[in-house]
Amino acid sequence: MSPRVVYRHIAHTIRHVPEGGITYEAFCVTAGCDAVSGPHDEQGAAQDWALRHTGSTGHDLFRRVATDHARVTRAE
Repeated sequence: MSPRVVYRHIAHTIRHVPEGGITYEAFCVTAGCDAVSGPHDEQGAAQDWALRHTGSTGHDLFRRVATDHARVTRAE
């Protein structure tokens, strides 16, 4: 007799946690350029970096990333 397995699905939620903050970065996506702003706590700092990079290189296409922290909790 083989053992019986019972699976129980439990609902969870995922939400942004403000205490984790948000990190902003900009990446130059011009071919051959690997320049990156690095992580910043303020969106304006990453944008200012992109503006300075455009001014010094002429590169004008960027990927912007905002990263937050989230917590998963069991729904009750």
